[in-house]
Amino acid sequence: MYEQIERYLSGKMVDDEKAAFEALIQTDLRLAEQVKEHRTLLQAMQQYGQRQELRSKLNSIHSKMEAEATHVELPMWRVFWNRHAQTMAVAASISLLSVFGTLWTVEQLKAPAQQQTARYVELRREVDKLKKAQTAIIKDINNTTKPAPRPARFSGTGFALSANGYLVTSSHVVEGADSIMIENTSGAKYKVSEVYRDQTHDLSILKIEDPTFEGFGKLPYTFKTAESDLGEMVYTLGYPREDVVFGEGSLSSTSGFEGDTTAYQISIPLNPGNSGGPLLDDKGNLIGVISGKQAGQEGAAFAIKSAYLLQLMSELPLATTLSPLSLPKHNTLAGNSRPQQLKKLKDFVFVVKVYN
Repeated sequence: MYEQIERYLSGKMVDDEKAAFEALIQTDLRLAEQVKEHRTLLQAMQQYGQRQELRSKLNSIHSKMEAEATHVELPMWRVFWNRHAQTMAVAASISLLSVFGTLWTVEQLKAPAQQQTARYVELRREVDKLKKAQTAIIKDINNTTKPAPRPARFSGTGFALSANGYLVTSSHVVEGADSIMIENTSGAKYKVSEVYRDQTHDLSILKIEDPTFEGFGKLPYTFKTAESDLGEMVYTLGYPREDVVFGEGSLSSTSGFEGDTTAYQISIPLNPGNSGGPLLDDKGNLIGVISGKQAGQEGAAFAIKSAYLLQLMSELPLATTLSPLSLPKHNTLAGNSRPQQLKKLKDFVFVVKVYN
């Protein structure tokens, strides 16, 4: 496959082969990422080759000038300058080229991280509920054996992946957490731990560790494996505040921020706390995980595609084999009105509270 990628990027494919390969790129998201990474690598190598070629030319000029130098008696400082000026110029040129080449390469490799700049905003929030924390402290002030509660540092949203206690949220929501709690609208609260993280796609898999947990029961949605179509109606549930909030819109692009093929762009206005929430289509199929939005453009939000969530779950470490992740197989949301869908869905969507 890497040989085909190199032939494609170097323009050595015939028209029919090139068209077939480009069609494959459009359908194979992993291949599209590999082509993008390989193009960046080839550009960096080309820059390095150009620097080496320039160095060789400068060294050749230096040698020629030394060979043609006259034997006229000159002051010592002039002799030193004549002997070493070209060497110093070559060294300075190579240093400048190396610095600029390195900076260019680093900027190219940092492209995914630039999604965290001012143009792309992760949907996380500082929770600092001082009034709520103070009320809880006052209620427990006479109980010297009970420690004062810790306010959550920030919160986001997560949702169930399987009946036996696995959930997913955005990795930036639980980053740096000492402990994590989840709670739904029915008041069910559980302690969870992070069992796997994929920072590239901003996803984290959580597992309920509470011994009182007896299972979620049958999940009402299934995970869509095929890519959704432009213009489809989509909706989400999340926790931008203490109560669960419904948002609805359409799929406005089949690629995410700056053409990211692993994500969708959606026209749902989102707020801090929506990160990690489910994105569903009109039939109640899970098609993505809410991840962020574009700063300054209301309604320009993004969600990681469900195909990458399924890929992440297939790569879970062996530690989870003791309690395997079993995906839902039947969608009971299809055919129901939106209010009926939400009633079935809300018990499987949780606020994720992070403590440290």
